[in-house]
Amino acid sequence: MVQAKKIAVIGAGLGGAATARLLQCAGFDVDVYEQANEFSRIGAGIHVGPNIMKIFREMGLEKELTALGAKPNQWISRDGANADILAAADLQGYGATYITVHRGDMHTLQFESLDPKKLHYGKRLEHVEQNAEHVILSFSDGTTATADIVIGADGINSKIRDILLGEEAPTYSGWVAHRALIKGENLKKLQAEHDLDDCVKWWHEDRHMMAYYTTSEKDEYYYVTGVPHPPLDTQGQSFLPSSHEEMFKAFEGCHPRIQAMIEASEDITIWPLNSRNPLPIWSSGRLVIVGDACHPMKPHMAQGAGMAIEDGAMLTRCLLKTGLDDYKTAFKLYEHNRKERATRVQTVSNANTFLKQPEDPAWVYGYDLYSEEIYPLNEPKNIEGVNA
Repeated sequence: MVQAKKIAVIGAGLGGAATARLLQCAGFDVDVYEQANEFSRIGAGIHVGPNIMKIFREMGLEKELTALGAKPNQWISRDGANADILAAADLQGYGATYITVHRGDMHTLQFESLDPKKLHYGKRLEHVEQNAEHVILSFSDGTTATADIVIGADGINSKIRDILLGEEAPTYSGWVAHRALIKGENLKKLQAEHDLDDCVKWWHEDRHMMAYYTTSEKDEYYYVTGVPHPPLDTQGQSFLPSSHEEMFKAFEGCHPRIQAMIEASEDITIWPLNSRNPLPIWSSGRLVIVGDACHPMKPHMAQGAGMAIEDGAMLTRCLLKTGLDDYKTAFKLYEHNRKERATRVQTVSNANTFLKQPEDPAWVYGYDLYSEEIYPLNEPKNIEGVNA
């Protein structure tokens, strides 16, 4: 029987919403504090691999999420100059469906699954005070809240991370991501003139473009790039407007299909890709962090949000194992059982080598968090992160 103690989740992004849903399904009393004033369909595309879909199965949301997205059979890597296939990895056969979907549609599904009385908007965290019995949270609107433990799912600029390790700005990686959607008549024209892959990564010299459908009807196509770029002055914003001209310059000399996608796209944005070094600790006292607050990574492997969701699932399992009274052991077990896998994915994603050449992606997609043993603190975790 789960004790009626309170958990606070800071941040209601994909990782925070998943963590809250999993904890609520497990019977914990969970409040979610989100700094935005309301939910909106922002962002663009996201990959949801079988390793993550199995967690949505645990949430009771697998069927609904599967219905929202496109279902590519392969991840194809192409030469950006001549469209030759460099690698083709099967995405099916790992015990769950692989989908690509609009982040906003996936996020909506998650939000709607949470207890609305426990979801609090306009709560920008300013101060945290721990004592022997609980944590006191102070927000910019003048309100306060208390909880027995606090989970920081508040992204790369995490306030909880700053409290654990001191304030330190993220490091600019030297890369940017351009993001854009193609839809409506522009997409119909593009589909009529070009054979679009369901899920493709175009590799060209020191840059790439990932493109895929984001809806089951295939009426929305999305691309995201990785391009070396001087530092951007974003003036505190997450992204800036970009342009077709900038994109054509960045992908000059590339295959006509890439040029056609750029021409057909609307509202191109540019996002600096920031990073942090692996953190020495993931928790302190009653505070613990997940996702980008813990191990931010470039999006080149399409697993960043996935790792946050896996974190939330493992943390929930550990809290169920120990109970909230022994949260310190739960936090240590969580870090012990997640750190090597999350660090490996972070390293490979940042290196931008995944599926550039033929390889077996089973270590990523074949992972089933609920079939994994929770390794005791004195026993090393399987670094491969693949079920025996």
